[in-house]
Amino acid sequence: MEIGFSLGSNLHNRKRLLEQAKHLIVSAPRTKFVDQSPIYETTPVDVKPQYQDMAYLNSVVILESDLPLESWLTYIGKIETHLGRERSEDRNAPRPIDIDIIYAGDQIVDSGGLIVPHPRWAERRFVVQPLCDVRPNMVLPESSQSVAETLAMLPPDDGLSVLDEKW
Repeated sequence: MEIGFSLGSNLHNRKRLLEQAKHLIVSAPRTKFVDQSPIYETTPVDVKPQYQDMAYLNSVVILESDLPLESWLTYIGKIETHLGRERSEDRNAPRPIDIDIIYAGDQIVDSGGLIVPHPRWAERRFVVQPLCDVRPNMVLPESSQSVAETLAMLPPDDGLSVLDEKW
């Protein structure tokens, strides 16, 4: 099954943290790397005023895997902890790494803290733009539009720019 992950970081050496997260995800058993988007630098969304200047780096990584999604949820939580993420009540606080499952084939899941497709993927240019780079014609479950059509419907974002095409 193809799985799309969104990676983000706005603390410390952001690019290095994305590289480490990608390496750890790709190293999972029964997993094969398929594709990745460029890295984008993006303005933080829905953060407290004191975090507004802490730009994120965001990317999407696509894998093939036959691991169960519940295993992925546990695995990416371990990666986030390993790379220094500390959970807090402020769900949009700065973080060294954030990994979300955007989609998993044509699966629709809502159980045990796992929601796939990600419930806010289509609202966030920092997810939709990199996903469009690698899967523009994909129509995610519960969506009636392709990723490219979804991107075209989003308002422009001057705070989003390509940082690195090949990483």
